[in-house]
Amino acid sequence: MTDVNRYLQAATRENTRISYRAAVEHFENQWGGFLPATADSVARYLVDHANTLSVNTLRQRLSGLAAWHIDQGFPDPTKAPHVKKVLKGIVELHPVVQKQAKPIQLEQLTHLVNCFNRLINNGSQPEILQATRDKALLLIGFWRAFRSDELARLCVEHIQADAGKGMEIFVPRSKGDHSRLGRRYKAPALKRLCPVEAYLDWVSAAQLKSGPVFRSINRWGHLSDEALHPASIIGIIKRCSARAEVEEAHLLSSHSLRRGFATWANSQGWDTKSLMEYVGWKEVKSAMRYIDVADPFSEQLRSDGRSRIPRSNDH
Repeated sequence: MTDVNRYLQAATRENTRISYRAAVEHFENQWGGFLPATADSVARYLVDHANTLSVNTLRQRLSGLAAWHIDQGFPDPTKAPHVKKVLKGIVELHPVVQKQAKPIQLEQLTHLVNCFNRLINNGSQPEILQATRDKALLLIGFWRAFRSDELARLCVEHIQADAGKGMEIFVPRSKGDHSRLGRRYKAPALKRLCPVEAYLDWVSAAQLKSGPVFRSINRWGHLSDEALHPASIIGIIKRCSARAEVEEAHLLSSHSLRRGFATWANSQGWDTKSLMEYVGWKEVKSAMRYIDVADPFSEQLRSDGRSRIPRSNDH
């Protein structure tokens, strides 16, 4: 690989490259389209899959086809006016309800941490190591509202943590960091559910000096040198939640941590601007997608004393 190609490859996220390859494969091999494509063939492709693929998937396929044509030096057929009109028509006739991950509530997070602590105190060595890792992963993920890819990218040399004081985390790149300058995040030391204490316990138990923070652990308790894949983090959250008998554990995902924190912060009276700055959202609509706004009718019931949900104000 030449230096030019190496830098070009680094400019595109691996998940994006995989998505683009899948789009080209689907268009050419499964649907039977020809490349380079015409605007008419792209429009027919959209029409043929309007009933079977979501609008978001169709948009991803168009992005993949566009990238292939641009990379090969061909005109981009996906930008043709009637391709855009066909997609607009599909959006009108096939509206899709936005799927959202179920947010992890603070009470559920507390229950999960209690389960981790029981394993840490009474489990086998592999169970202790895994529970220590998972506890740190969930607490850092929740209190910093990190995505799974951000958690997977955390490196020991990019984190400074002081017990009882707090921690500073540098994330070299993330989905919203278009300038690729990275960003520094701070997390507080808390009396309960403390991400700083959980992190220090994990790096001590795993004897980590550098490299990825979160890694896979095999059945014998051996630690991998490679970082967890973002998709593996989703599996860890689901598995831990199911084992702890968290309600509707199958609906949880890595975004449950992000949505859980945003919902908690909103319930504690954080204004939207403060929440956006803390998490790193650039647009209000991005923030609002993650917040579960309280039902005014259930709020009225609570105020009447007929339905009370316990809250923790320790954070």
